[in-house]
Amino acid sequence: MEKETKPLFDTYEENVDYIKDRLGVDESFDMIHLDLVYAGRKMSFFMVDGFVKDEILHYIMKLLSRLDPEELEPDPLEKLLKTHLPYMELGKEKDLIKASDLVLGGPTALVVEGLDEIIMIDARTYPVRSPKEPDLEKVVRGSRDGFVETIVFNTALTRRRIRDRSLRMEYTQIGRRSQTDICLCYLKDIADPGRVKHLQRVLREIDTDALPMAEKTIEEYISGRHWNPYPVIRYTERPDVAAAHLYEGHILVIIDGSPSVMITPATFWHHLQHAEEYRQKPSVGAYLRWVRFIGIMISIFALPLYFLFSMNPELLPQGLAYLGPKDTGAVPLFAQFLVAEIGIDMLRMAAIHTPSALATALGLVAAIIMGQVAVEVGLFSSEVVLYLAIAAIGTYATPSYELSLANRITRMGLLISTGLFGLPGYVIGITFWILYLTNMQTFKTPFLWPFMPFSFKAFRDIFIRAPIPLKNRRPAFLHPKDPDK
Repeated sequence: MEKETKPLFDTYEENVDYIKDRLGVDESFDMIHLDLVYAGRKMSFFMVDGFVKDEILHYIMKLLSRLDPEELEPDPLEKLLKTHLPYMELGKEKDLIKASDLVLGGPTALVVEGLDEIIMIDARTYPVRSPKEPDLEKVVRGSRDGFVETIVFNTALTRRRIRDRSLRMEYTQIGRRSQTDICLCYLKDIADPGRVKHLQRVLREIDTDALPMAEKTIEEYISGRHWNPYPVIRYTERPDVAAAHLYEGHILVIIDGSPSVMITPATFWHHLQHAEEYRQKPSVGAYLRWVRFIGIMISIFALPLYFLFSMNPELLPQGLAYLGPKDTGAVPLFAQFLVAEIGIDMLRMAAIHTPSALATALGLVAAIIMGQVAVEVGLFSSEVVLYLAIAAIGTYATPSYELSLANRITRMGLLISTGLFGLPGYVIGITFWILYLTNMQTFKTPFLWPFMPFSFKAFRDIFIRAPIPLKNRRPAFLHPKDPDK
C-alpha cells in the first residue's frame, strides 16, 4: 500500500495552514505552533509539547533572532542547515504529509518563507523511566540494567555491549496511524542474510492501523499459528541476554513503547535457558539447568500422572503404594484438580492486580482460608493440594512466561484426557504433545531442534552448560557466517 504524499505549496501561508489543519493545532493543547519572524523572513515551528528539548529549541531560536537578512543569501536553505542551525540531527523534507507525521513522532518542523523544503530538527526527548533490572529475569550476580519503553535507550544499551562495526540497526515504521518505530538489529558479519531479508519482508508487509500492544501485536503477524499456545519468539528485557543472542546469529526486533525485545528465531530449548546459568561456574550452571528442566517436566506430567495412579491404584508398584490418596474428599478427584488449576490462575491474576502493600494479605487468604480450610472441611484432598503446589513451583521455575502459560494449558489437556480415557488417554496425550511440537517451526526451523532433527553436539550444549572458552560454537540452525573468512 503506497503512502499518500503532498508536495509543498507555492506560498508560505498555504504550507503553514496545511500543517496546522493536519496536526489539529487549534484543537489539541499539546500541539505547539510558533509564528515568528527572523532575518526578515516568516518562520513557523511545529512541535509536540513534552517531546522537545526546551533548551535546544531556545538556543536555536536565540541564534536565529541574531541573523541579518544578508547572512542567508544566496542559498538560505544551505546557509541555515550548514551554518546557522548548530545541531547535529537536521534534515529536510519536501512532503507536507511526511513532515507532519514526523512532528507527531517528536522532531520539530521549521517552515521558512521562501524555501521549497521544510527543515526537520530532531531535538526530541521522551518520558522514560530509569533502566532497572527486569522482574522476570533477575540474577544473583550480574548487571542490573534493563530495557525500557524508549527505543533509543534500548538501542544504546545494546550497542554499549556490542562495539562491533558490523552491528546493524535498521529503522522502519509500522502502523498507518500509529507510525510505531521499529528497529531490526543484527550482526551483519554473523547473521544469515536470508533470515534478515525474510524478516525485513515480513515486517514490510504488515498492514495495520496501529500496534497497541507493541511487540505482542507484531508477534501475531510474524509468527503465524495464531491459536498455538507455544511461543516461537523469545522475549528478553536484559541487554546482556540480547547481546549474547546477537553474537550467536539471532536477529532482534526492538519496538518503541515496549521494554521487551524479540529474539528470532527461538526454539523450545531457548525458552528454558536463563542468564543465571552463565553467571555461575559451569558445574553449578549445569546443575541449575538440570534442576530447571526437572521442575518443568514435573509441572507438565506429575499432576496427570498422580491422577492416573489415583484412579488406577493397580498401576502403582508395591513400593510406591503410598502415593495414592488416603482420603479423596467430598468432591470428585477430577473436579478437584480442575477447580484447583483454575484457582491457581485466579490467584495469579489477583496477584497482578493487587497493590504491593496488600500482597501479603492476599497470600494469607489463599494459603489459610482457601487452602487449609478447604482441606479441613473435606472438600479437597491434602495430596491434591501438595501435588498442585509442586506443579505450580515447576511452572514458576520456567524462565519464559509465555512457555509457562503454554505448559499450563498442556497440563490441563493431559488431565482431561487422563480423566476421560485413563492410561490410554495419558499416553496418547503425551504422544500428541510431542508430535505437535515436532511439527512446529520457528521461522522455517524445527521447534524442537536439535532433539528433532537430532544433532549430538547441539543437544549436548543444551543439556550441559559448557564452559565459555569451549562454547564458542554458534547454533548450526542459524546458518551463521564466519566473520574471519
